[in-house]
Amino acid sequence: MKKLSVCVLFGGMSPEHEVSLRSAEFVLNNLDPERYHVFPVGITKEGDWILFGGTDYRMLPAGTWQNCEQNRRATISPVRGQGLLSFEGDCVVREHIDVVFPVLHGENGEDGSIQGLMQLAGICCVGSMVAASAAAMDKAMTKLVADKIGIRQAKWQIVLKENLEKNEDALLRKLEGMFEYPVFVKPARTGSSVGVSKARNRDQLLSALHKAMEFDTKILVEEFIEGQEVEVAVLGNEIPAASGCGEIEAGADFYDYEAKYISDTSRLYIPARISEETAEEIRETAIRIYEALGCRGLSRVDFFVRFKEQEVVFNEINTLPGFTSISMYPRLFEASGISNRELIDTLIRLAME
Repeated sequence: MKKLSVCVLFGGMSPEHEVSLRSAEFVLNNLDPERYHVFPVGITKEGDWILFGGTDYRMLPAGTWQNCEQNRRATISPVRGQGLLSFEGDCVVREHIDVVFPVLHGENGEDGSIQGLMQLAGICCVGSMVAASAAAMDKAMTKLVADKIGIRQAKWQIVLKENLEKNEDALLRKLEGMFEYPVFVKPARTGSSVGVSKARNRDQLLSALHKAMEFDTKILVEEFIEGQEVEVAVLGNEIPAASGCGEIEAGADFYDYEAKYISDTSRLYIPARISEETAEEIRETAIRIYEALGCRGLSRVDFFVRFKEQEVVFNEINTLPGFTSISMYPRLFEASGISNRELIDTLIRLAME
């Protein structure tokens, strides 16, 4: 059987750079060397592209991968047929690439940027393409789509940077008229809970808005939902399938960036501690939003389940979820009987359809 050439892109210029390195280690270690020629390409925080020349993928999360002596500067050409270009002195080495697996989280990775480059280059790409990636990355756009198809959500309001700068007091009064404390404040276009805060009073709300605006000029203020945090993994193109549900017990005030990737206080429950009826509603709703956005390949869809009413409330969708050893996406499918290697194989196959 002819081997496929797979380029795994990792790193990137977003605040989620370190998470990407851990996800890439997982993906690279689960690519079958009997089936694939693998080209690991890292993007530094400064935006340089490097073809990683090592074979020990533990160097990625350790942060030492950039020092490998066998590394070469590299790029993917937007010119069709050029593929992966790497540079050795004055020589240019061209490699045909069948599939790019963009293990890039956040800005310039899952927002349609890389997907647009692959579209120009004519290279198959794991995951959603430009429009779905951009719409899912922008939480406000996602909420507009969810509203249109009648999916239940928390109350929400968009805040633009100029609104805050123009009249801070008027904005705070408006938000306090719409919401009761506590509220969540999020940058509209980041992932992994980067820049997210829970505000219990006016001072905290103002601080949360300024914190979020360090990452984005468009902010989302949301109603606090008291309930379980439940996630489901979706896999497929025209006929997507949803996994069983998993539940997160944050062990902190909420499931923020530190709880996801740094501390060990959070706990995961697979299956989630909900009724089968509620789980089925979550799976059906996840597929509805996946299809409405035009997603392909994979996504993780997050919900709240209110404690008393057991009412399902859509939170957000992530088109390039984490693939770390503790990430919910691969663990949900592993619990469904799909091994990590089989999952990676399936994602590559779906990219080529």
